[in-house]
Order: sequence, then structure tokens, then C-alpha cells
Amino acid sequence: MNGLALFIASFGFVGYFPIAPGTAGSLAALALFAFIRWIGVPAVELSAIVAVFVVGVWAASGTERVLARKDPGIVVIDEVLGMLITLALLPLSLSGIALGFLFFRALDVVKPYPAAQLEHLHGGLGIMADDAVAGLYAHLALRACVWMVPAWLSA
Repeated sequence: MNGLALFIASFGFVGYFPIAPGTAGSLAALALFAFIRWIGVPAVELSAIVAVFVVGVWAASGTERVLARKDPGIVVIDEVLGMLITLALLPLSLSGIALGFLFFRALDVVKPYPAAQLEHLHGGLGIMADDAVAGLYAHLALRACVWMVPAWLSA
């Protein structure tokens, strides 16, 4: 089970990327987003967010335990969750997706309230929760931009 937790937490070993693994995880999440969006069912999109959160909490907790480190850098499943939340249910063009990526990465680094506080929760819950909040804030910012400039950002 430890190997499975490492595989999931690192999103198929993307988290082992030597430079900016969180950014690499966020970029890799776009492939999962594209697949989910291709299916074209909003309930699948929302279900994927819930599934990534639940499985991510388990995998991130297991990875912390195996590596004996709090929030190890190889864990990028939280970035996957944040990107899925950022882009959820919005009719986005490639420009809109790129802007969502930039919003999420910026907010993941800045960790606005209450993201920084949630990061201190125990185990995988803390790892996942702060990125969920960053993703929610990025989603709201992106939604506002799509509303203001629909021709440039909407599909």
C-alpha cells in the first residue's frame, strides 16, 4: 500500500520532477482536467474533485508516514485538486485555462486566509485543504474574469 500511496500522492511520480514539482503537478493536472471535460458531464467533474480529495488525503497521509516528513515536496495530488477546483464547471478557452493556472499557482504560493491555517491540520487533510481553498479562490477570480471578458476566456 505504501507504493500505491506514493504513486497517487506524486500523481504518477510527477512530484519527483526536480524543479518546481508543485508547478509540474499543476500542469499534469491539466491532462486529467482535459479528460474529465471531454466526458462532458458536470456530475463527473464534481465527483472527480471529491474523489481526488478523499484519495489524496489518504495518499498524502501515507506518504508523510513513509517518508517521515511533514508535507513532502513530492506530494502534488493537492495541486491536482486545486487545479480541478479552479477550472470546474467554467466554459473555458485555452486562454481561460492558462489564466486559471496562473491564478491557482499564485494563490497556492500566497496562501490567503484560511489556506495557511488549514495547512497546519494533521496529515493529508492539511496538505489537501490549503490547496482546496487556493483552488476555490482561483475559481472565483477566474469566474469573475470570464464574466468580465467572456470573448477572450470562454470556449
